[in-house]
Amino acid sequence: MLINMHKIIKFWLPVLVWAIVIYLFSNRTTIKTVDFFLGDFLLKKSAHIIEYGIFSTLWYRALTNFGMDRKKAMIYSVLVSLLYGASDEFHQSFIYGRTATLRDVIIDTTGASIFIYGFIGNLKKLPNSLQFLYKKLEIVNS
Repeated sequence: MLINMHKIIKFWLPVLVWAIVIYLFSNRTTIKTVDFFLGDFLLKKSAHIIEYGIFSTLWYRALTNFGMDRKKAMIYSVLVSLLYGASDEFHQSFIYGRTATLRDVIIDTTGASIFIYGFIGNLKKLPNSLQFLYKKLEIVNS
């Protein structure tokens, strides 16, 4: 039982913590990051891609380390990211100074897909240093 609890904490706690981080960022009034619109837009949308890429990767890591087959875990991690992104946009519709947009859900899902299918799905094509990092972080097992 203790080993299972350790495994649950090791693989599922990061998923929960990252979901909370996303929620907390969404719970704040939007701020301008740079003075010109295009730069502000690109910086914020890049953040969406990275935060949901990490989120989907953490889901993939947890699912595969609990025995789910790789392909199924890839699908589920992107699907969960899509659903969480949609719920996050809904949440933002209640925050002063924020708006909910379908565009952001698409960008979130794109980030999740890039990290899952672009990186994990093509791991053997990535540089050895990245392959080593993915194995060290237990994102992939083989």
